[in-house]
Amino acid sequence: MVIDHTGYAVSETEGDHTLIASDDFIKSDVILGSKKITAPVLFQGIGHSLNPVNSLVLKVLSASPSAYSANPKSKLSTPPSLMGSAISLVSVVQARNNARILISGSLSIFSNRFLRSGVQKVGSTTKNKKSGNEQFLTELSKWVFHERGHLKAVDVKHHKVGETDEPALYRINDDLMFSVEIYEWSGSSWEPYVSDDVQVQFYMMSPYILKTLSNNKKGLYYTSFKVPDVYGVFQFKVEYQKLGYTSLSLAKQIPVRPYRHNEYERFIPTAYPYYGAAFSTMAGFFIFSFVHLYSK
Repeated sequence: MVIDHTGYAVSETEGDHTLIASDDFIKSDVILGSKKITAPVLFQGIGHSLNPVNSLVLKVLSASPSAYSANPKSKLSTPPSLMGSAISLVSVVQARNNARILISGSLSIFSNRFLRSGVQKVGSTTKNKKSGNEQFLTELSKWVFHERGHLKAVDVKHHKVGETDEPALYRINDDLMFSVEIYEWSGSSWEPYVSDDVQVQFYMMSPYILKTLSNNKKGLYYTSFKVPDVYGVFQFKVEYQKLGYTSLSLAKQIPVRPYRHNEYERFIPTAYPYYGAAFSTMAGFFIFSFVHLYSK
């Protein structure tokens, strides 16, 4: 079990210090709500560790630096395998398909006794009439059941600047507009999602263009850019991942063609030296022929 000799909850019987009062929460208003949890959370159970390489799992409630994991009924003969803040008491997982899972090493944390009892952390003069368990679990359950932090993207559009219809393909160097609407579930309705870090890629094997989308505070994200001077099959890609929110992965394919033979300019400025070389060669040949034929 998780034992903490400097972060346990004060009780009538000191016991083995497995009744922990933890207040090391994840800093995310999306997961735990905007209202601060002022009272510590009572926890009694086992701890677990997370793989730091795994970006899908988040530590929501951590143990203090003085905690360790061991059997409270036996004497320690070797150093504990889990110690300090590496111990996670409550964690959450958000899978790649946005499914959410809560992992807790304690069943008592959900009990009515823990939800209703007061709590005082050892070394603190503040005695809370009620533990933070109810607020912590209520807010966390809203996130787990997708009542908060759930995004959806709809109405992906793109068209040439000055037009409204979506073309079947673009030509290199065309000016285009891209837009998408993003909404967040508030628990009862879909509300506009407002953020300044949503980006779109114009992608073929690698991003040729990466633009941050502007928004109108009503859920509409948009931008404009010039198609690169490269033809092929491109994609509009929106890959959005933010702490606490469901991930968005959008892709829309569009081919890009080169100029047709009759779409180039009649005279290309960069070709003027070649034009001059051709005409000077013809003029030189004419003068040479004239001098050769009529000279004695």
